[in-house]
Amino acid sequence: MALESAYPVRAFAGWAVRQAADAAVGLSRRLGGSTTGSDIDPDLALAWFAGSFTPQGWSIPPPWDPLAGDYPGAGGWIRLHTNAPHHRSAALAALGLPVDPLPGRDTVSAAVAGREPETLERAVVAAGGCAARMLTALQWTGHPQGNAVNQEPLIDWTRVGTAAAPAPASSPERPLAGVRVLDLTRIIAGPVATRFLAGLGAEVLRIDPPGWEEPASEAELTLGKRCARLDLASAAGARRIRELVAGADMVVSGYRKGALAGLGLDSARLQQLRPGLVEVALNAYGWTGPWSGRRGFDSLVQMSSGIAHAGMLHFGTDAPRPLPVQALDHATGYLAAAAALRAWLLRLDGGVFAARLSLARTAVQLQHMAGACTSAQTPGRAAAARQGSGKESGQEGGIPSFEQVQEQTFWGPGRRLLPPVRFTGWGTVPRLAWDVPAGPLGAAAPQW
Repeated sequence: MALESAYPVRAFAGWAVRQAADAAVGLSRRLGGSTTGSDIDPDLALAWFAGSFTPQGWSIPPPWDPLAGDYPGAGGWIRLHTNAPHHRSAALAALGLPVDPLPGRDTVSAAVAGREPETLERAVVAAGGCAARMLTALQWTGHPQGNAVNQEPLIDWTRVGTAAAPAPASSPERPLAGVRVLDLTRIIAGPVATRFLAGLGAEVLRIDPPGWEEPASEAELTLGKRCARLDLASAAGARRIRELVAGADMVVSGYRKGALAGLGLDSARLQQLRPGLVEVALNAYGWTGPWSGRRGFDSLVQMSSGIAHAGMLHFGTDAPRPLPVQALDHATGYLAAAAALRAWLLRLDGGVFAARLSLARTAVQLQHMAGACTSAQTPGRAAAARQGSGKESGQEGGIPSFEQVQEQTFWGPGRRLLPPVRFTGWGTVPRLAWDVPAGPLGAAAPQW
């Protein structure tokens, strides 16, 4: 797999996994473990960003809808995210195109060609869809949302209470054993976080709405979890989710700002339902600014924040050039796992905290690592020159092969990469191991 990039994605992957590993080490020590640290190979970390699972004798569906992608408009580029049927319908409605029969990509391209990207972006968003026009890093820094995100901390902490009940008994080897994690996330970042927590022994129950499907990512991201469905907008679903919250120790959510509160599950209500509940929330565009409630995904944030533009300049192409992996999603996932682990450590000492993260703020971190946040030119080239390493800048064009272990999933056999972290020390140290095989969404009952 070619992984050339304008940004140091290999170093970024290793750094992100390190945050989660360090938090796991701290928690294990708090539980009496003798962990001294962890070993992380940035190449193996990057391999997990690219995909940890390889099916044998069967195939995984393609990750993108045929209409998803980058389109040239009148004066710039725009990316349409159409993987979900309702997002595809919104994009087509904004373009004045029918849903049935579904138009081809050439028809969509012709419709986009005559539209100004910013105007079309607004129309798609207003229709309930997801789109992002391509901006430079300098334009994003001057944009009200980019400016707001630059002011946010990488992880925003708020104390929300004091622990009133004892924590489940865990061990240094499995520091989250007995900890119930309610997973209200979808796509990549949140599921990466809860996969890591499951690997440390947490009981993870993922909840998706009826009809939501992620066939391209299920084998990758349902590992270690039970997955159920609930319609949170229905009376029965609202009642059941509150019962689940009351039995949880952590909630990890991936809703837009205000969306969870709109379901009657704001932080105050969560703490009322389950005093001492650890809360970790993530979204796409940040928690302040005019776009804090906007729907978004990794590929869209790359377009908005200048990353795709920097790649285009770096490689001298005439089209946006995103990162070779969805690094914002994966890195945010490991950061969210780190936040959950640190919050749980604080919970053991009686403090109850909520943490908030976003893909857009993680993008700022990547741009800082590349020395790119104040430049609209070619940050990748400048970073590569300073690093003096083709490996860091992706110039080697790929990642090494790593040992894999056999795994049986719901769909069939495959091979999974060894965990991206090896903990070190004497005596009892943590280990990443998943007890529940990967399986389809909605296969389990919505109960602990």
